[in-house]
Amino acid sequence: MTPAAAADVRIEPWAEEDLGLLQLINTEEMRKHVGGPEGPEALLVRHQRYLEFPHLGTGQMFRIVTGPEGAKAGSVGYHSRRWHGEQVFEMGWNVLPPFQGRGIAAVAARLAAEHAAATGRHTWLHAFPSVDNPASNAVCRRAGFTLIGETEFEYPPGRFMLSNDWRVNLAQQDSR
Repeated sequence: MTPAAAADVRIEPWAEEDLGLLQLINTEEMRKHVGGPEGPEALLVRHQRYLEFPHLGTGQMFRIVTGPEGAKAGSVGYHSRRWHGEQVFEMGWNVLPPFQGRGIAAVAARLAAEHAAATGRHTWLHAFPSVDNPASNAVCRRAGFTLIGETEFEYPPGRFMLSNDWRVNLAQQDSR
C-alpha cells in the first residue's frame, strides 16, 4: 500500500449504527476461520459488547473507513483477556471482500495497536489467526507483529483451533 493510500485508511469508534456492518461481516466467507456466522441474537450480543468495551475499560472496537466518502471497509478492535497468566490485549479484524487485498487490514491493525498502546493498560497485544488463514497471518506480519509460534486457541468458546500466536510490545509502540 502506498503512503497516500495508507493515509486514506481511518478507524472510528464503533457506534450504534455499525450493527449493519457487523451483519455484512457475519457471512460464511468472512467467518470461515472462526466458527462460521452467528445467529441474530448472538450478533446483537456481540454488537452490544463492542459498544460497551470503552465504558468498561476492557478494549475498543472500531469501524474501518476508507476513501473521501468514508466507505465502511470492515472492523478492527482489541479487548482484554488473560493469556498465559497475564492480562493482555487480543486483537481481531475483518475487511469486507470488496476492500480486501489492498493492505487496509494491516494499516487498521497498526492504528488500533497505537490506540491500545496509548491506554497504558497492558504491555502485550496478541492476535491469534488460524494457521490455515494465510491472509490474516500476512496482516500480522505487515502490521509489525512478531510470531511467537503455534498454539491451541479456543474460539469461539468450546471450539479449539490451531492458531499462530502473534504479538506486539505496546510499550515500544512510540519507537516504531
